[in-house]
Amino acid sequence: MTADHHGADEVVDLRTELRALVVGRDVVRVAGPDAITYLQGQLSQDVAGLAPGDVAWSFVLQPAGKVDAWVRLVRTGDDEVVLDVDGGHGAALVARLRRFLLRTKADVDPVDWRTVAVRGPGAEAAARAAAGGTGGRADLVVPAGWPGVEGYDVVGPDASLPAGVDVAGPASYAAARIRAGVPAMGAELTADTIPAEVGQWVVDASVDFTKGCFTGQELVARIDSRGGNVPRHLRGLVLAGAGDPPTSGDAVVVDGAEAGRVTSAAPDPNGEATLALAIVRRAVEPPAPAEVAGRPATVVDLPITG
Repeated sequence: MTADHHGADEVVDLRTELRALVVGRDVVRVAGPDAITYLQGQLSQDVAGLAPGDVAWSFVLQPAGKVDAWVRLVRTGDDEVVLDVDGGHGAALVARLRRFLLRTKADVDPVDWRTVAVRGPGAEAAARAAAGGTGGRADLVVPAGWPGVEGYDVVGPDASLPAGVDVAGPASYAAARIRAGVPAMGAELTADTIPAEVGQWVVDASVDFTKGCFTGQELVARIDSRGGNVPRHLRGLVLAGAGDPPTSGDAVVVDGAEAGRVTSAAPDPNGEATLALAIVRRAVEPPAPAEVAGRPATVVDLPITG
């Protein structure tokens, strides 16, 4: 059987329906005798503490502690790690990691792989079946880590859609990501983002506070020691009605004043609302009534429930 593209334009709830699609992820391999030691000092995750086959999330930070990249890393060998990042950000990740490679026996190179996202009940089994479909393939099956959504990705040179699983459209994928509160590079995560702004679960999944020094550690550790208090927080938005989603950059107005800006938006699968993410001032305590692009909205905690 092959994947069914029927209904790919329909927005479905990936918390309850199994679907798959090809998504844009850039993949980078770091390999060599010094690869693990080098990454241990560059990434916020405890790379050295991972065994071959282990998967974790990590920030790559600026020296000042703001975000250069948010990556998923797979330790693929004693001296090799594969990183994947949102599509369009791989070249910047390679440049960032090569910048401090002086006298280091490690290579940082992009690899021409693709990613198939599988979301919904039974995602792990479907992803593993897709990855194991052809002998000799090097596909990785890695957890997606989205709160409230079962999800696995197949990452490799020949990653293919699982047989018999319907294809999801980009709007379904975006709605699930937004509902789960998963930040994306270029949207919720920019060069001005402090890790704590995008949610404690992201920090917990991506930062090891016991591993020792890494680039950008000082700011991250200081904020953590103060309870994660930052001036802005990533919040959910639920806009009434099924109109066109707001545009990235639209103002979130609370009590007549701008309180933040929309970063991502998508139709709610129930067809009765629009879901969005926004970076909002700390003073706005969810749930809070708001207005976005002339539409009534509610600022809510993440993940968005209901």
